[in-house]
Amino acid sequence: MKSWLTASLLILSAFNLLPADEKKIEVGIDEQLGKTIPLNLTFTDENNHRVQLKELITKPTVFAFVYYNCPAICTPLMIELADVTNKSDLMPGEDYNIITLSMDEHEISADAIKKKDDIIIGSELEYSGSSWTFLTGDSASVKQLADAVGFYFERKGDQFIHTGALIFIDKSGKITRYLFPGYNSKYGFSILPFDFKMAINETAQGKAVPTISRVLQYCFSYDPEGKTYVLSVTRIFGAFTLILAVIFLVYLTVSKKKKNLNSHLKV
Repeated sequence: MKSWLTASLLILSAFNLLPADEKKIEVGIDEQLGKTIPLNLTFTDENNHRVQLKELITKPTVFAFVYYNCPAICTPLMIELADVTNKSDLMPGEDYNIITLSMDEHEISADAIKKKDDIIIGSELEYSGSSWTFLTGDSASVKQLADAVGFYFERKGDQFIHTGALIFIDKSGKITRYLFPGYNSKYGFSILPFDFKMAINETAQGKAVPTISRVLQYCFSYDPEGKTYVLSVTRIFGAFTLILAVIFLVYLTVSKKKKNLNSHLKV
């Protein structure tokens, strides 16, 4: 039994699926699938209007915590989000909405509108109305929402330590999916259009689906030039080899125990 448990853990680790110890998580994401966010929270949009979340989340919604003056991952994440909406045949404002919220309580609507203008430059789509809203808010409201979705970050001076992810919320405020973008050294963040569309469709049905994008990204990569999915043979071969090695190790262990047991029975 112990050997099989060890083998199972090794196989899971090969696919990078083992959850970290999140009991005392300080920075990262503790998925809250199936739970409902407080839709009565009020924030300020990029046009300096006060809005409640329930006014914005009227259909499947893609949500992301960022901060607009972030020198690191926030801008690439938003650029990739804009890019994947261009690649998808679903339309923002019709099939889904997008919300980005600054975790920095010192940022204001002027920061939000500037970032929105920067992000949508060159985009093939227009994000009018509530199709993509850039929000700011006070620290209490930001923290309440962050806690509700399991997003934990830490301020360091005028910057933040945080992770990057897309959180999918249905029109009732239920959290249905977390999507963790991959990273490509040439293109920056990478979000598979198939993953994105599937997450929106599942959210429209109100399905709370565990995160499996790590498995998909382990086996497939998206070719931005050919706009096709490429099977990562090297990764699969490596994982398959490791799994075979684990199975062989378990077989030897079990065989040895059986031989020892038979020897004792004969005596």
